[in-house]
Amino acid sequence: MSKTFTADALRREMAAVLKAAGSSAEEARQVADNLVMANLSGHDSHGVGMIPRYVESMLEGGLQPNAGIKVNVDAGNLLALDGQHGYGQVVGVQAMELGMARAQQLGSCIMTLAHAHHLGRIGHFAEMATSRDLVSMHFVNVVSRPVVAAWGGADGRYGTNPCCIGIPLKGREPFVLDFATSRVAQGKMRVAHNEGRQVEPGLLIDEHGNPTTNPGVVVVPQSGGLFGALLAFGEHKGYGMAVACELLGGALTGGRTWHGPVNAKREVLNGMLTILIDPGKLGTKASFETEALAFIDWLRQSPPAPGSKGVRIAGEPEREARIRRAQEGIVIDDQTWAEIVAAGAKVGISDFSSGA
Repeated sequence: MSKTFTADALRREMAAVLKAAGSSAEEARQVADNLVMANLSGHDSHGVGMIPRYVESMLEGGLQPNAGIKVNVDAGNLLALDGQHGYGQVVGVQAMELGMARAQQLGSCIMTLAHAHHLGRIGHFAEMATSRDLVSMHFVNVVSRPVVAAWGGADGRYGTNPCCIGIPLKGREPFVLDFATSRVAQGKMRVAHNEGRQVEPGLLIDEHGNPTTNPGVVVVPQSGGLFGALLAFGEHKGYGMAVACELLGGALTGGRTWHGPVNAKREVLNGMLTILIDPGKLGTKASFETEALAFIDWLRQSPPAPGSKGVRIAGEPEREARIRRAQEGIVIDDQTWAEIVAAGAKVGISDFSSGA
């Protein structure tokens, strides 16, 4: 079973919970908008289903409502920032606004953000940059329960460590490549578990290191209180990219890397290295715009492979999902909705819509 909501109704419901949990009205609106946009984009893993974890982290003292970024180093086009455990959807935007202004002024900016609570969908930050005709690259680590196995290992050793690249395309929607370095996002396993579904083979190992299709192995404790793990995409290549994200997003930013015993805390911390480039200041803008479009057109001229709808460009599935879900509504499974209602009750919210 499930419930269907309009985007506006879901934004109102989630903002009410966040405000009751201690956020200002503006922060609650901003975080709710970001989460619902993830649902609209087809990424339910990063949508409103995160609310229960945020509430639990806040009640534990990990997530700090109404926190803003702290500037540790300002050296022109080098910025070192600290998110101070604030909502990633807020401190991430604050960091990007500073970084983008510097890139537009100086031509580029290398920005580090440490100790941000869950940043959410990293593609959001790339979309911010491309809307200002900036190229952006993001390397992110995750400090939480380790859920991804190292290549050749049999248990979780690090997080889903996303990488994202945004490239503006003149007169067209941007190229936005946003992916977890695991074969699938952890949140997608939470959604599958809540819906009672098995997942396709090749994504997971159980608590003993054996292949499994049960998403619950990375959601709830298994035998002996142990968890299973996700596998890296692309075998040793994806594993290598994940390690790079850990070192760049965690160590280089002044944040943390994962190298300790597992605990039951619900906090999710991210570190992010962001590189921003203004092609106009680089002196290659005209050729960049021409060559980028020529290559995209060349790709699209490829005949569709058997069983395929043809060549697609990163960012298109999300934009198509936004149109479809804005019309048809956002579906939330009953288990996820029950968890959201329970989270609301913890902060004094008892009046929820049953769908809209």
